[in-house]
Amino acid sequence: MSLANRFFETSNTLQANVHRDNAETLQAAGLRIAKSIAADGVLHTFGSGHSQILASEIERRAGGLVPVSSINDPADGWPEQIAGYGARLFQRYAYQYDVQPGDVVLVISNSGRNASPIEVAMEAKAAGLHVVVLTSLEMSKATTSRHPSGKKLYELGDYVLDNGGLPGDAAIDAPGFAFKVGPTSTMSGALLLNLLSMEIIEQLIAAGVTPPTYVSQNADGGAAHNEALAKKYRHRIRRPI
Repeated sequence: MSLANRFFETSNTLQANVHRDNAETLQAAGLRIAKSIAADGVLHTFGSGHSQILASEIERRAGGLVPVSSINDPADGWPEQIAGYGARLFQRYAYQYDVQPGDVVLVISNSGRNASPIEVAMEAKAAGLHVVVLTSLEMSKATTSRHPSGKKLYELGDYVLDNGGLPGDAAIDAPGFAFKVGPTSTMSGALLLNLLSMEIIEQLIAAGVTPPTYVSQNADGGAAHNEALAKKYRHRIRRPI
């Protein structure tokens, strides 16, 4: 079997497992975030390095929630192992976008060992936010922390989502090659984030609250719909429409 086909089969199995194993946490975290949004709260997201892709996955998406805002790292994760950097990132962002107690922050790190995501979670907790973590539990538990506290990211989460990945992320053995290939954290992470969004929206509807969601800019009336919602959150979300 080709590497591509093996990766496809492995990925399908992983996605099904991730869906099943995180069901209860998704529901609980979704309810917490829905309650926050119903009270005009915002879901803030952070990922360092490659995880920045996931931090933006559910931000400004057609069919997705408007009050979602990513915490930008202008250094693209290069200083993620330096103690103090993540704390400053969060503090600056919190000042710029009026982060409030009762908001929720979603912190994403596959390894869960580097200082920046750990400090964002710590600062968020100190500011009265609820913390949702997305990580690889197997990888995180197999490594040491790179933060002076000795903490790992999953230990700071009120809710912990497990992407089901292997240590090192790559999942496929390539015959004739010494290293595994085929990283899985992005696809399983994107699945979890979109499942979480569906939980939030469903919980809002169940509570009688109209979910504040984007409509495609290419749909008739979409731009006006989005602009009306964006005005409500203009000073609380990064780069609103």
